[in-house]
Amino acid sequence: MNKLRNRMLVCVLAASMTLSGSIIIPEQAASVSVAKEISKSSKTKDQTDTPVLTDWRKNSTAAASIQKYVKKVTNKKSKSFIPIRDRIAVFDLDGTIIGELYPSYFEYMMFIHRALYDETYQAPEDMKEFASALEEGIKTGNMPDDNERLHAKYAGLAYKGMTPDQLKAYTKEFMKSKADGFTNLTRGDAFYKPMVSLVQYLTDNDFTCYIVSGSDRTVVRSIIKGTLPIPENRVIGMSYTMVATGQNDTDGLEYVYSKDDNVILGGDLIIKTIKMNKVSAIAEEIGKVPVLSFGNSSGDTSMAQYVENNTKYEGRAYMLLCDDLTREHGNLTKAQAMLETCQERGFEPISMKKDFKTIYGDNVKITNYEYLP
Repeated sequence: MNKLRNRMLVCVLAASMTLSGSIIIPEQAASVSVAKEISKSSKTKDQTDTPVLTDWRKNSTAAASIQKYVKKVTNKKSKSFIPIRDRIAVFDLDGTIIGELYPSYFEYMMFIHRALYDETYQAPEDMKEFASALEEGIKTGNMPDDNERLHAKYAGLAYKGMTPDQLKAYTKEFMKSKADGFTNLTRGDAFYKPMVSLVQYLTDNDFTCYIVSGSDRTVVRSIIKGTLPIPENRVIGMSYTMVATGQNDTDGLEYVYSKDDNVILGGDLIIKTIKMNKVSAIAEEIGKVPVLSFGNSSGDTSMAQYVENNTKYEGRAYMLLCDDLTREHGNLTKAQAMLETCQERGFEPISMKKDFKTIYGDNVKITNYEYLP
């Protein structure tokens, strides 16, 4: 009797064993199978959701530096931890996220098209004269004196009277044009793929990313839409007055917007956001000192130093070097000058040649410039 009771007890215990035992009853077997699938899918999801940098070389010094910094400041146990509300990164656009050598800045080329070749627009003579000088300067390398200031003036007048949406649509159309000096590339596709990946990587790590560009704010909003995870209200750029269609010369302090009005570009320059103007625009529009800065030229040095001077958190400034002569129309003299600036000021260089696995994509090749207006 005792032997029979013992054998029955052994059977009951065996039937109740889980995965840790040697026998599983059918119902439990099904549960264990489902649990395994859930665990497997959860692991896959976690791995998929882990932010990564793509299109950078595996041995990239800059990518390793960025990832180390991000890991440190997002770790709540780290002394360098930065709360999400203060994780702010600022990016220049031309030469930092998009190319600026096809064969010049996007906004320069679009202005030349508007002033000289757009059959729907009749530019005044002084605008045509400057546009012609600018075009010739781009061809020869001898840019007209004070070209940045004059372009800012005339570009505002060239699009005066357009609504913001009309200027965005105009920009989108120009983005379809060929990027001179390259095969298989339009101006709208001329994004540096590693930098697009970087913006996404920072966004996935709860950084709030801004574009701070010397180019027209409305134009930039159109350029980045659909490519960068940055909303329009995080674009800071060259700004012009905006007025009501019925306002005419009435001061905005006196004019009342009517039900028949639309907002249009007034054409008067408010600010050209380069150098110190980038810093003042950030201070005014963001209201906090960013912790990361990415630029490529002397126009971005002030912004980079502003971030490096952050007294609340550890700020980092990175500068792109245009040192790739194979996949981009680089300039070693400018690259060396920026490298020296980095060494003097403590900025970290990003070498397009050494750090980028690709620039525009493997199907894009550089060619000699065949300038097309």
